Amino acid sequence: MARKVVGFGEDDLRALAGTRSFERGQGYLDAVSGLEVGDGSVTASVHGTDVYEVELTLGEDDGLSGWCDCPYGQEGNFCKHCVAVGLTVLRRARTIPRQRAAARARASGLEAWLTALSRDELLALVREHIAEDRGLRRRLELRAAAARSDLGTVRERILALIDPRPFARYGYVEYADAPGYAQQVAEAAGALRALTADGQAAQAVGLAEEAIRVLGEACGEIDDSDGVVGQAAAAVAEAHLEACEAARPGPERLAEWLVGQVLGDGSGVMDLDPLDYAEALGPSGLARLRKLAAEARRRRPSGWAERYLMERLVKAEGDVDALVALHAQDLDPSGATHLRIAEELQSAGRADEALTWAERGIRDCAAETYIDGRLVDYVCARYTEAGRSADVVGVRRDRFRAELSLAAYQQLRSAAQAAQCWGAERAAALAALREDARRERGGRYGGPVLIDALLDDGDADAAWREAEGIADDRQWEHLAGLSRETHPAEALAVYLRLAERLKEPTGDRAYEHLARLLVSARDCHRVLGTQEAFTGYLAGLRAELKRRRKLMSILDRCGL
Repeated sequence: MARKVVGFGEDDLRALAGTRSFERGQGYLDAVSGLEVGDGSVTASVHGTDVYEVELTLGEDDGLSGWCDCPYGQEGNFCKHCVAVGLTVLRRARTIPRQRAAARARASGLEAWLTALSRDELLALVREHIAEDRGLRRRLELRAAAARSDLGTVRERILALIDPRPFARYGYVEYADAPGYAQQVAEAAGALRALTADGQAAQAVGLAEEAIRVLGEACGEIDDSDGVVGQAAAAVAEAHLEACEAARPGPERLAEWLVGQVLGDGSGVMDLDPLDYAEALGPSGLARLRKLAAEARRRRPSGWAERYLMERLVKAEGDVDALVALHAQDLDPSGATHLRIAEELQSAGRADEALTWAERGIRDCAAETYIDGRLVDYVCARYTEAGRSADVVGVRRDRFRAELSLAAYQQLRSAAQAAQCWGAERAAALAALREDARRERGGRYGGPVLIDALLDDGDADAAWREAEGIADDRQWEHLAGLSRETHPAEALAVYLRLAERLKEPTGDRAYEHLARLLVSARDCHRVLGTQEAFTGYLAGLRAELKRRRKLMSILDRCGL
């Protein structure tokens, strides 16, 4: 019934928010206040870590959507605060149609009243609100200055909006002040677009570039953890692009400005892609852009921004060979660049050349402990497609011997099992891990890979034989967990030894761990038929640690 009245139900809220946010939103029902129902939307405040403003919109085609100014909501998520407001609406479903009708009546009444006002009465009303609302006054001042082509005032107001100093109480814009500053930057972007729309695109180009310069200088002094300033700065960049497309400034000069932005110190404030300006640049501007990028690359071949710019331009030209040659100038020792070349060639339909480059990457990086796993996966996938299972095993074997890691062991196992040769490969791999454990005994952080490999194989018997003197506590606990039913006495000894070590540490994490060990020890006593011994041990432990009330509470919760 509620679904028909308000247009959505709890299932819709759960689908939009996800189970976790939905459940957390249920705890905020009493925190919702100021619910206001409009014709197609609902707004409210939700009191959480801060007071957050929420708006739910029910579109005829798009369905339910929500917006909240909390950090999670500003990332575009349907947050717990949106859930709380939605659930509140469902609780009041019977009153919603009446409130919507009232909202329509209010809007209609406002429109009729405004229409009936005389010119002088409207002016008086606007002046009243200008005096009370500084933001409205700024926006109207900009509109008025633009309308009378008072570019000096427009420039002054836009730069005032972009200026971060009023928000920088301690020399930088703090996290709490970033949304206010972002709102002003967004207003400046709107003013720039209005200039272009009013036929003053050339002026908008210059003002936008000034604004971008100021934003670039300020970006290092802003805590923009939520990205709100970055979004507003992107709107300024979009306004600059619109103005350039309308005004068509000098293409070579525009190319020089774009290269300066991409390579300059302030480039981090926004992502300017010179290729977005292809229409405004035209052939001569693009040629100038290409020449400047090549010169910058020669001056600083290892520069990330220089490489990125050149790659973008070459890729846009569609010259795969030129792109391969560019990548080949700076091959990463991890093999990541070899992979990029292979992928470009693969996309161009040159699969044989792609595999050749990927195989070269495997060879070039053979001695490296770390190699980009995606390159190895690429080569193995191509070999698998060609039915070359023995070559897949060879690649995985070489990587295992270079890394001696659990992940490399698992990958070798999968490949060898597919090729039906895991028995021989496993024996050789374990021998290599056994030698590595002997060589590293006492010095490896986290315990030897040998034990992890045996545990991952589920070979508890072999793990017991190898573990003495080399396994760490994590591995011992894992091994005991695999062996509670088959080796209960040995597993019990492990659990009791680890429990003794946890008597000293305090805190919830240590207490929860101790409780898990005791539950496992109880299971071992059950298999052994010695429950009375565990009862006595547990009683002694509780008496010894009885002053730790939180531990006692956790033990009670676990039935200990």
